[in-house]
Amino acid sequence: MDTTRNAALEAWMKEHGHSSNSLAEAVNTALEDLTGKRGGFDGSSVRDWKAGRVKWPNSATRAALEQVTGLPATALGFVPRGRTPSTPAPQQEDPDMKRRTLVGGIAAAAAAAAAPGTAPRRIGMSDVDRLQKRFAEIIVSDHRHGGQRSIEQRAAALADEALNLQNAGSATQRVRSSLYACAASFRSSAMWAAIDGRRYDDAKAHMREAQALAEMSTDQAIKFRIWSHAGTMYRHMGRPADALAANDVARNLHVTRRDPMFASLGLARQAAIHGAAQDRTATRRTFDQAQDAMQRAAPEDYRPVWLLAFYDQAELDSLALSAYLALGDYPTAEFHAHRCLSVLRPHMARSRAITTTRLAHAQLAQGDADAATATAMKVPADAATQHARVSRMLQEFGAALRATAPGSSTVQTWTEHTAAWRTTV
Repeated sequence: MDTTRNAALEAWMKEHGHSSNSLAEAVNTALEDLTGKRGGFDGSSVRDWKAGRVKWPNSATRAALEQVTGLPATALGFVPRGRTPSTPAPQQEDPDMKRRTLVGGIAAAAAAAAAPGTAPRRIGMSDVDRLQKRFAEIIVSDHRHGGQRSIEQRAAALADEALNLQNAGSATQRVRSSLYACAASFRSSAMWAAIDGRRYDDAKAHMREAQALAEMSTDQAIKFRIWSHAGTMYRHMGRPADALAANDVARNLHVTRRDPMFASLGLARQAAIHGAAQDRTATRRTFDQAQDAMQRAAPEDYRPVWLLAFYDQAELDSLALSAYLALGDYPTAEFHAHRCLSVLRPHMARSRAITTTRLAHAQLAQGDADAATATAMKVPADAATQHARVSRMLQEFGAALRATAPGSSTVQTWTEHTAAWRTTV
């Protein structure tokens, strides 16, 4: 095995005063920010990287390294599988420029490529790595805030910048496919932000663009994400037949046969659609299948960051909560809500607000207005006022509470609480 030392990583660590242990600690913290799960690296892990025994860390680790250093993985001396380390690593960035924007960097590259008398720029995997780092940042923003138009606009702009790179210089077919996959990833995040914000016309426009880009990329995982999002969008729009058809496209992709975790997510979302369609038997059967597939899924480092960052037992229970609420099975919905909240990762702020609101609905539907109101009051003010889905569900909760316990002290408590939101946000 070729174990050529990683001189670029060693040089970066020396320049920035990092020991093997301190870099491992920084990467573990970055992984927790990205995925909600703290990394398990130690000094020996970093020594393996420096010695060249690990040439290409998995996608989540690369994203964490890039967050810590501000550099793409290739600039840190890591070599993608199937590539030889014959090309020297790019020069280290000026530390003061670590936080430069992607838009500025790509615009400069495009201008250089277009300038008369200059040699065409070579677009490589380091450019793709830089885009993937930005994608990881979009994922983090989405899980913390969700549904915001600013996230949608930023993701859409980054999709356009990824496409601009196609015309900024020469590239191999592998790089071009990867750029299309990056553009599709960003566009799918714009689509999801629009869905989460109930801006469905915008979501459909992003969907069409994302689907075309995904076809050009031939990336199965991003195709799954887009079609699975489409199924969720139609479910929220009250169109279960369209939702099932879109989700079936995702579930029939080869990636679901290769990896049970993708199969589990497809089944869990299918079950949520069955709940919206009032098919009680199919809902229970499909959730059982989703749970079984999750239990069969082995830990794999090739899964994309977007999947690692959100799909787990908590998300499966969140989808079950949505389905059983729609079916009117409120005790079962409450069970899944509590189970979801007990294992929900800390960074999933948007998901916690949605689950808490749905739990309040389940409790109120069982006649416990006091407990339901206490639960609803746990939703943070920013989510209650700025997240479209949460805001709407809380408005519906208030209307149901007033219908259930008109004139009660509980209604007065809720009214005063919601009035306070307008002064604190």
